[in-house]
Amino acid sequence: MPVISPVSDLRQYNSVLDKVSEGSPVYLTVNGRGKYTIRDIADDEEFEKTKAMLRLMCELNAGKQSAEKEGYTSSEDVRQYLMGLHHDS
Repeated sequence: MPVISPVSDLRQYNSVLDKVSEGSPVYLTVNGRGKYTIRDIADDEEFEKTKAMLRLMCELNAGKQSAEKEGYTSSEDVRQYLMGLHHDS
């Protein structure tokens, strides 16, 4: 069950923070509408990892679609390209 509190409860912030635990954020409202979330730092780290993984999956999918449309590059072509970069340095 989500913990929902009005933002005015932050006047006694310790009572609000005591309600926050891993996997159980507190949602704060302003004028009865959801506005803020207070969550455990471990949940925040997991959230950021999930966002990064989702961005990566989107980029990989875009690359796959591009390769299917425009054709794949052979590993030999990639090797030659990278060796050319190495020799230009």
